[in-house]
Order: sequence, then structure tokens, then C-alpha cells
Amino acid sequence: MAKGKQNLLHNKAFGHVVAVAFYVAVGYLLFMAASNMNYIWKWTSVPKYFAYEKTDTVSSPLDGTVRVRGTKVIIQGQEDSKEIEIEKGYVLQVKDGDNVYANDTLAQITSMQIGPLLEGLIVTLEISGLAAILAFSIGSLLAFMRISNFQFLKDIATVYIAIIRGTPLLVQIFIFYFIIATIFELERFLAGAISLGLFFGAYIAEVLRGAIQSIDKGQYEAAKSLGMNYTQTMVYIIMPQALKRALPTLVGEMIALVKDSSLVSVISITDLTKVGREIVANTFSPFETWLIIAAVYFSITFLLSVLGHKIETKMKQQGGM
Repeated sequence: MAKGKQNLLHNKAFGHVVAVAFYVAVGYLLFMAASNMNYIWKWTSVPKYFAYEKTDTVSSPLDGTVRVRGTKVIIQGQEDSKEIEIEKGYVLQVKDGDNVYANDTLAQITSMQIGPLLEGLIVTLEISGLAAILAFSIGSLLAFMRISNFQFLKDIATVYIAIIRGTPLLVQIFIFYFIIATIFELERFLAGAISLGLFFGAYIAEVLRGAIQSIDKGQYEAAKSLGMNYTQTMVYIIMPQALKRALPTLVGEMIALVKDSSLVSVISITDLTKVGREIVANTFSPFETWLIIAAVYFSITFLLSVLGHKIETKMKQQGGM
């Protein structure tokens, strides 16, 4: 009997069913709790924050009679007349001989525009991408400083890493924006990206340092016996192996960077989080808005996780991990 229970609990299909049932139950309980709050869900208003139709119009400047002449519309008033050139793409809403009043629509064009959520997503991706490049560059430099034979380089890197890792990111963003960015007249976007890069650079430095030092010393000796200098050894022998070992942790740091990029909204950068706050303020729909924002962030981090897993699998097939 005991053996049968153990086999059932170890069964993957049964485990998946139990896990799904657990989350369905949690979701149902949350839904019931929200229902008891008499909250009115407004899911139909969500799509327009991703994309919406924008209509541009050409209006009549005065009262009069319409005369259509090709791409031109002439409004003949009692005392004056106006000739209006209708741009390509606009659809006429009047016919020759129609009577119109001032501000009546003569022609209009409808186009799809990206909504605030997509605009915020673009800003989040841009600031995260720039911060990731800065973080990896700073982290690589600090890692080499930490393993350097020059004591002053070790001390500089050690103190920097200790300070950055010992203070909250939000505080660092405020300090950088209100002090350093003000001195050098940096834009909000650049200030936010640099703040994220400096912060995660310290963590990546320790990840890379640990990975480099985990490589067996025999690798250095083998490279030296082949006539390679220090730079060649690091570029061709050590770093490829270190990056393979550090990959899972580096992917985790990139995911954390994307999530923590939401903090730059405190310095008025219109990223996903700030857009979410603005939508809530305008629509009073906090549940729908923040659930959508969370889903968008999850989509980004999930894609990063999948990409990192594929790269890791490929490297394992090549060996060295």
C-alpha cells in the first residue's frame, strides 16, 4: 500500500494534474474574494490601451456650399470662399453641392495607433537593454579587477561592490538622478539606465569572478605551456568556460534587471509601471490594469528564461558545463 502511494506521488502526470488543480483553486478563491468586494470588472476597456483607432479630420472653416474639384474642396460662403487641399488617404464626407457649417467634417482618415501599454513596453525594453549592456561591461571590468594582481584595483572593485550591493536600488536611483544626473545634465532615461547598469554590474562582477576562479588552475598552466600570454589565455581558454558556468546565474540577473527596471518610474520615466499608474488614475480599474502589467512583465522574463535554457542546452551538448 505504501509503495503504491509513493509511486502515485512520483507520477509526473498525476503531479501536473495536482499542480493545475491547486492553481485553479487559488484562482477561484481570489475571484470569489474579489466578487465579494462588489468590484466591477472592465476587461473590455483593456485592448484600447494596447492599440486604438485614431481619426483625423479636416473641418470646414466657414458656413457655405461645397464644391469638389479633384483633390480640392471649395467652400463658397455668402461673403467669402475657402479652398482646402485634401491630402491623400483622406475620405471625403461631403458631396458636391452639400451645405456645411463651420467646423463640420469635410474629410477624415482613420489609422491604428499603438496604445500607452505598448509605448511603455518599448521604453521598458529599451532601458533594460541599455542597462544590461552597461551591467555586463561594468561587471566584466570589476571581475578582472577583483582577480588582478594589483592591490589597488582589487580594493577599488571590492569597495564599489560592497557599497552597491549594500544599498537599495531605489535609493541609488534617487541619488544618481538628483545628484549625479543633475551635475552632468543627464536625461531621465539615461539616468535610469545607468543606475540599473551600475547596480547590476556589481552582482554580475561577483558571478563572473566566481566562475573564473572555479576554472581549474591546470587550464592556465596548459595555456602557458602552449605559449599563450595572459590575455590570450583569458579570451580563448578561461572566459568561454567561465561564461558557460555562469550562464544560468547571468540569465537570472537579466530577469531581475527587467523586473527592477520598474523602479525607474519613480523618476518619471514612462515605462510599463508608470503607464499602469496613469491608467489606474484615469480609469479606477486597478485589478485589470495591474494584472495586465504583471502578465506583460512575465512574458518578457519567460522569454528570457526560455532563451537562456536553449543556450544552456546547446552549450551542454558542446561540452564544458
